[in-house]
Amino acid sequence: MSFSPEFLDEIRARVPLAEIVGKRVRLTRKGREFSGLCPFHNEKTPSFTVSEDKGFFHCFGCGQHGDVIGFVMRTEALSFPEAVEKLAGIAGLDMPSRDPRDRERSAENKTLHVLIEAAAAHFESQLRMPAGKAAMEYVRGRGLDEATIRQFRLGYAGDAEGGLRAALKRAGFEDAQIVAAGLAKQPEQEGRAPFEYFRHRLMFPIADRRGRIVAFGGRVLGDGQPKYLNSPDSELFHKGRMLYGFAQARAAAREAGDVIVVEGYMDVIALAQAGFRAAVAPLGTALTEDQIVELWRLAPEPVLCFDGDAAGQRAAARAIERALPLLKPGHSLRFVSLPAGEDPDTLVRRRGREAMAVLLKQAEPMAVALWRLEIQAKPLDTPERRADLHARLRRRVGQILDPTVREFYRRHFSAELRGAFGGGQAQAGPRSWAQRADPGPRARWSPRGPGGPAMPLFEPPGSRVARGPALEQTTELRRQQILIATLVNHPKLIEELRESLAQLTLPDRDLDNLRAEILHLSASHQDLDGGVIERHFSAKGESAVLEMVLNVQVMKHADFAQREAAPEAARSGLTHLINWFGRPQLEAQLAEAERLAAAETTESNWARADALRRSLQALNARAADLEAEG
Repeated sequence: MSFSPEFLDEIRARVPLAEIVGKRVRLTRKGREFSGLCPFHNEKTPSFTVSEDKGFFHCFGCGQHGDVIGFVMRTEALSFPEAVEKLAGIAGLDMPSRDPRDRERSAENKTLHVLIEAAAAHFESQLRMPAGKAAMEYVRGRGLDEATIRQFRLGYAGDAEGGLRAALKRAGFEDAQIVAAGLAKQPEQEGRAPFEYFRHRLMFPIADRRGRIVAFGGRVLGDGQPKYLNSPDSELFHKGRMLYGFAQARAAAREAGDVIVVEGYMDVIALAQAGFRAAVAPLGTALTEDQIVELWRLAPEPVLCFDGDAAGQRAAARAIERALPLLKPGHSLRFVSLPAGEDPDTLVRRRGREAMAVLLKQAEPMAVALWRLEIQAKPLDTPERRADLHARLRRRVGQILDPTVREFYRRHFSAELRGAFGGGQAQAGPRSWAQRADPGPRARWSPRGPGGPAMPLFEPPGSRVARGPALEQTTELRRQQILIATLVNHPKLIEELRESLAQLTLPDRDLDNLRAEILHLSASHQDLDGGVIERHFSAKGESAVLEMVLNVQVMKHADFAQREAAPEAARSGLTHLINWFGRPQLEAQLAEAERLAAAETTESNWARADALRRSLQALNARAADLEAEG
């Protein structure tokens, strides 16, 4: 549903932002603003600011920014329409009238909600009837107490045909509505009555975000098939978008800042009874992209618990495959492999709550889990097989859409590959390193060198040699000369890297003026080459300036700067130097802009900080993309 800008502005005007934020954050007034500890990431020093006058919040630590609607969406795991509806109620506003078809659909859905709620109550009552004895014995045998059974509203679908349908018809519902709710199916033969979808099953009601029952899962009692059966998709229920236990887990996840993902209904219920209330499960399918987004409404790094067998490893691999394109700063997945023969339900019943708590503390980051899966997938005892591992990891990293996350994954796997096959470890063979789950220090991000970033990652074969073995030991002045020499000898790269080169300032003023003039010359010459550049400076009587950067002493430090060097090597080397000089400059400018924005929360200050942040991300992305092309 769409809302008019006027209606949304009225909500923002009527609902005090500081009041809504203050229910979750202890705010301290600082002039016309408020500050406190950010609710979106762990911090000890307040970096979270609320500007009531301007109607927005901002965190200088994690970058979260938005208005009162966005705050409610993030903190309460609500969709945009749900957050608007909640705030409209607080503001005393009626929701805007809808299209007649929307009103009709809303009325039909409301009727279905009432019908499904009646069905849930019917199933609950049947569990405590003589007919439900086998189902009750089953849940008692699984260790569930009465409070848990009632909390999750477990029930029983009878074996006799027509019991549910008769009960619902007595309550005033029609067969067509019962079929639309997914509780009965209409036979193909005309004139035949619908038959019930669930027979002789333990019933698990499935709720939406707001806690309304929208569907059911049923476990067969006895030897029937399928073992588990879910309601068909309907107007209210889409199994690929929903998670079992979401409504119950939401408050607990918000308090703990974490959520556990397991494979089945009983796992969720057993964990909740053991005190792990923030547990959810997909509905009989592999985790989908929509479900991953739903999980991130609850916690930034959900923990996925899979069995330690081959099926569990396949489930982990599928989850990683689907999550990679969705990754964004601060949002990922973690993984726990359970002991052989155990699932969360049996683990807490046999070994106790503490055994599960220990495993959760050992959850692997997604990058570690992906590395482990790939090194265990195939033998790595020949150069060709190791090259295949390199190629597989590059393909995986290439799936990540966010440029910043993609770059840091490249750094991680570059460090892993160097550690696995370099530094004398390769002679020991893959068995010495492939068996470890914790990558140790190599999992941490590579530190910068003086004044700039670490060496580029996932480098093209020979790129380090192409730069020249002494490049990292050259002086600051020599690096600037090499950068200019590369521009002169490979001017086709200028257009490709124009934005980064334009934002760059070289420490040496003369060389920086040379950089700026070459860029200006490039803008006025469509097919710029080294000869044009040399003639330009010769005509100005400045040939000596070029000779300073094109002499043999400069070239011996960086083969890639020479005119005959391969374009790929030149691109890699030039990107490295742009990062070396440009990234610290952007980071310093961003830090100063954020300091000014914190001191004076004006829109212009916010805009400058955001623009610099985007420029830094673009620099990282460009470096990552160019390295990937290698």
